[in-house]
Order: sequence, then C-alpha cells, then structure tokens
Amino acid sequence: MKNTIGKMFHKHEAKAGEVTPFQALTTALAATVGTGNIAGITTAVTLGGAGSIFWVWVSALLGMATKYSEVLLSVKYRERNAYGDWVGGPMYYIKNGLGKNWKWLAVVFCIFGGLASFGIGNAVQVGNITDSVNTAIQAFIPSAADSAGTINLVLGVILMIIVGVVLLGGIKRIGSVTEKLVPFMAIFYVLGCIIILGINSDTLLPAIGAILRLAFTPGAVAGGLVGQGLLIALRFGVARGLFSNESGMGSAPLVASAAQTRNPVRQALVSATGTFWDTVVVCLMTGL
Repeated sequence: MKNTIGKMFHKHEAKAGEVTPFQALTTALAATVGTGNIAGITTAVTLGGAGSIFWVWVSALLGMATKYSEVLLSVKYRERNAYGDWVGGPMYYIKNGLGKNWKWLAVVFCIFGGLASFGIGNAVQVGNITDSVNTAIQAFIPSAADSAGTINLVLGVILMIIVGVVLLGGIKRIGSVTEKLVPFMAIFYVLGCIIILGINSDTLLPAIGAILRLAFTPGAVAGGLVGQGLLIALRFGVARGLFSNESGMGSAPLVASAAQTRNPVRQALVSATGTFWDTVVVCLMTGL
C-alpha cells in the first residue's frame, strides 16, 4: 500500500503539453484551499448555523467519490488536440463516452462552465483578497477607508497581470507554479489553524458538541442569522462544501486530463485525495 501511494505522488518529468499527477493535484487545490474554505465556511455558519459544518464534512466524503469518478472518466476519454497535447474534461467524456448525439450537452457544459469561472473561479477570490488587504491597511491607517476604491483597482490590475503571466504560459507553467506554491500555502494555512485552535483550546470541545448537536436539531441553530433548523443546515452545509472542494463541478478533470499517466484509476485516486485534504482536513480546522 505504501509503495502504491508513493508511486501515485512520485514527481515524474512531464512531457511537452503535460503535467505530472502531483501538479494536477496542486493545481486543483490552488483554487480551493484558502478562499474556498474561508468564504465557504463563513457563509455556511452565517446562513445555516454551526450544524452546517457537519454537513460540509459529509459532502466532502461523498465528494471524494464524485471527484474520483469525474477524473477517471476524464482521463479515460481524453484526446490529443492539434498540438499533440492531452485535453479532456466533462465535455470530452460526454462526447467520446456517450456518443456524438450528446455533443450538444458538451457544448452546454462549456458555455455554463465558462460563465461560472468568472464568478466562483475569479470574482470570489479577488473579492476576498481586496477585502483582506483593505481591512489590514485600515487597521493601521483608518483614513485609507476613503481610498478603498482606488486600492481595489490597483490590486485588481496587479492580480490580473500576475495571473495572466501564469495562464499565458499554458498548462505546463500553471502546473510548475502550483507545485511550488501550493504545498507551502497549505502548510502555512494548516499551521495557522492549529495555532488558532491552540489559543482557543478551551472552546474546542464545546464547538464540536454544538456542531454535532445542531446538525440534527430542527429549529435550534446557534450562531446563524437566518438558520431555521435541520434543512437549512443541510442545505448550506452541502452547498458550501461543494463550493470549497469543487467536486462534481468539472474543473479538476480539466487539469487532470493533462496529467502524465496511462492509468485513469491512479490519477483518479490522486485527485480524490484533493477533496479529502481540502474539505475534510482544512474545513475541519476552519470550521472549528
């Protein structure tokens, strides 16, 4: 078992137009660890109460199966493009797996997937970054609140340039950047959560008890502004859990399809671990 896991995460040298299995995993995690967890958990607790955190964890366990399935299909039904690069994703396994009669559904996915990328793939992340920077600046310079709009514009332009430089380098550059940044980002995030939990250790057990109790208690929601019981906690817990790990949304398979692997099952297992680390582990700490 140990050798199998080691082989899955072994850093192979990828060919032109390909990424390693590890790069595919870190690219998927780059979009979810951090912003997805913070924004997702905050919204879940605010709208669904503390009990929604339990359903975030449940959605992650089910999401691992979803992520496994979509990546397996994506790698199995991927194809080479005109430049000889591997390309895949939901639109390809719909077209190649279900047949050309379903090509219209693949087109529909591309349209809605492209539109969604502007919202959950960009706007939320940039919004959280600018809000955090503005909050930090105003904590030291209160008068900076009057210049918040200018600061947001400058930050937006800077982020656009940085992201553009990475994206224009293609899948190879994206994978190269994420495999270097994501491990440090994730370690820093988890260590930060551990430190915060240590400082507030006296509230840890009561928080776990509240999450488990309110996840199944109709009409009793603590900490929620508009929470109204079990259905509300379940609704926002599952919804925010999916926002956090993106399982079933079709984004991770796009990158996984370019992974250097001849075994769809192996890459599917690697990608499924992303949901575990992102939502089960990181959201566990964030939620507590």
